[in-house]
Amino acid sequence: MTARGAAPAVREWTVEERVVVRAPAERVYATVASIRRMSRWSPECWAVVSRRAVPRAGDRFVGFNRRGRSVWFTSCRVVRADPDREFAFRVTSFGLPIALWGYRVEPCPEGVELVEYWEDLRRGRGAKIAEFLGRVFTGTPATERAGVNRTGMRRTLHRIRHVVEQSEHAR
Repeated sequence: MTARGAAPAVREWTVEERVVVRAPAERVYATVASIRRMSRWSPECWAVVSRRAVPRAGDRFVGFNRRGRSVWFTSCRVVRADPDREFAFRVTSFGLPIALWGYRVEPCPEGVELVEYWEDLRRGRGAKIAEFLGRVFTGTPATERAGVNRTGMRRTLHRIRHVVEQSEHAR
């Protein structure tokens, strides 16, 4: 119990959200892997700098984010780029591991199920510094990050679904 009598916040280390998209897997994958377009879907990301529009495994990019008055950047490295199946990247800040973000494209009767996932990597050596930096730059304590991400992931997935399905109907 805390001093006020409330139970301390339980930290979530992973979040996964999903949405059905009525479109072919290759179109959905191409959308999420076009990392420079992330600012169109994500409520936090406002820009991405990447050498390639669709990065390959091992490629690096920088993401610029904002939430309220907080603005920050992250360094990212693509760890999975499996066309039509999965796209994922690790996020670091000042060399410290922060998170793993990714998208899985899974076939389903209606088209595909697009799964967005996040894993908090702020563990072990450097975790306290990474948590402190996260609070300073994003304005969000580590115990609240999963909830913030869950809300943002739902918005992101619905925006992606809308854009992909609209482009499918226009064909």
